[in-house]
Amino acid sequence: MSNYLRTWQPGGTFFLTLALADRNSALLTQHIDLLRAALRQALRARPFSVEAMVVLPEHLHLLCTLPSDDADYATRVAHLKASFSRNLPDGGPPARRSRRERGVWQRRFWEHTIRDEGDFRNHIDYIHYNPVKHGHVDQVRDWPWSSVHRYVARGLLAQDWAGTKEGDARTRFGE
Repeated sequence: MSNYLRTWQPGGTFFLTLALADRNSALLTQHIDLLRAALRQALRARPFSVEAMVVLPEHLHLLCTLPSDDADYATRVAHLKASFSRNLPDGGPPARRSRRERGVWQRRFWEHTIRDEGDFRNHIDYIHYNPVKHGHVDQVRDWPWSSVHRYVARGLLAQDWAGTKEGDARTRFGE
C-alpha cells in the first residue's frame, strides 16, 4: 500500500481536486443541488473559506483556506464526499454497496499547498479556465458552475476574461 505524504499547514490555502470513480459520469452537474447542500454541510461541520471553485460533470476543483489553527482539509474532503454520496438517489455499484461503500468518488484526492500569491492566482485561473480546457464551453463565462461569476460580480475579473478557446488563453493556464 502506498503512503501518501500530505502537507499539513494550519491556516493554509489548498488546491483540491475530487474526482468521481466513473470519469464518464455527469453526477456532479446532474445533482448540483445535492453537491451544493453537501458543501454547505461541510462548511457548517468544519468551517473554511472557499476562494474559488468549479464543478465539472465528473470532477471538481476547490481552492480553500482553513482557519489559522486548523490544518485538516482531509476531514473536510471526506465530509463533502460522504454527504454528497449519501444523498444520491442511487446507492452506487452493488460490489461497493456490499462493503457499505457508495463507490461514487475516487478514494484519493489531489492536494496542492498554495505557496505564494503567484501560485494562488495561477490556481484561481486554472480553476476558472477548466470548463474550457475540457471542452464544455468556448468561453469561461458560459459555464454556470464556477466561482468566476463571483469574481466578475466583484469586479475582480472582466466579463470576457480569458477570451475564447480559439484565443491564446490556453497557453496561460497550464496547457
